[in-house]
Amino acid sequence: MKRPAGSSLIKNLEFKVGALLVSTVLLVVGFVIYTMYARGDFQRTQNLTLIAPKADGVSIGMPMTFSGFPIGAVKRMQLSEDGNVRLEIAIPSKDARWLRENSVFTLEKGFIGGAKIKAHTSNLKDQPLADGASRTLLTGDATEEIPVLLEKLKSILNNIADMTNKESQINQTLANVQDVTHRMTGEYGVLEGVLGGPEKARQVVAVLEKTNALLASLNGVSLKVDAVLAKTDSRLFGPQGVMDQTQESVAKLNAILGDARESLKKADALLANAQAASADLPRITGNVREATADMANLRTEIDDSVRKVNHLINEINKKWPFARDVEIKTP
Repeated sequence: MKRPAGSSLIKNLEFKVGALLVSTVLLVVGFVIYTMYARGDFQRTQNLTLIAPKADGVSIGMPMTFSGFPIGAVKRMQLSEDGNVRLEIAIPSKDARWLRENSVFTLEKGFIGGAKIKAHTSNLKDQPLADGASRTLLTGDATEEIPVLLEKLKSILNNIADMTNKESQINQTLANVQDVTHRMTGEYGVLEGVLGGPEKARQVVAVLEKTNALLASLNGVSLKVDAVLAKTDSRLFGPQGVMDQTQESVAKLNAILGDARESLKKADALLANAQAASADLPRITGNVREATADMANLRTEIDDSVRKVNHLINEINKKWPFARDVEIKTP
């Protein structure tokens, strides 16, 4: 049986075309949904606003990292009324636990590569960062230091050029050092180099020799003085020295003074007897001859004691020169 002319060569062409179109639309919709899911558009997120004076190199979709792992992305950028840049960061709820109240956010730009937004948390036990919080974004651009470094490098190069100039102070100093070292090779060595010539060095050497001779002479005088002091010490404090003899003389003087003291006590007793006897004249007249004899004996003993004391004092004066003479006179 022949097909009629103008009839479709493919059966159910309309149905198949419609099915293809529907499949294509479904595929595109599925791909979009999958892409959105892969991007995390269906995840619960937490918003964070970062404020920076400038945001060079930042773009929408740039990730924010924590310890090298992305935990959020830039969702929106806008300028505020005061001219600062406001960056809205979308952070998945599962990654928001890495952000705390003490977290610090930085925008780092190096010599190589683009800008990077980083989060730093020192204490993960602090309070979690609230949804919609605003924080300052600290910027650190290494390229901004290049002009300053170039200026410093230029200044250093200028200083090096001045230092290497023939008329520079360093070259003059090196020339002076060379002159000094050349003088040090002379007869007097370093001394000649420091003083500037052999004549001055010779004078200093002569002074040093005289000083050594004077020190040797003083050493001899010191030895002699030590010997004299040793002899003096032996005479004064040695065995049978002046101090020992003086102590013996003082001991004898104390003994003589003790005898004199006893004699004076006897005289006091006789005087007391005389006073008692004055009350009874008849008895006194009877004992006058006996009292007179006792007084004569006592006077003899006192004179003897005084003579011993004077003799002992004279001996002490001979052995040790006192400032004044001491003499005990009989009353």
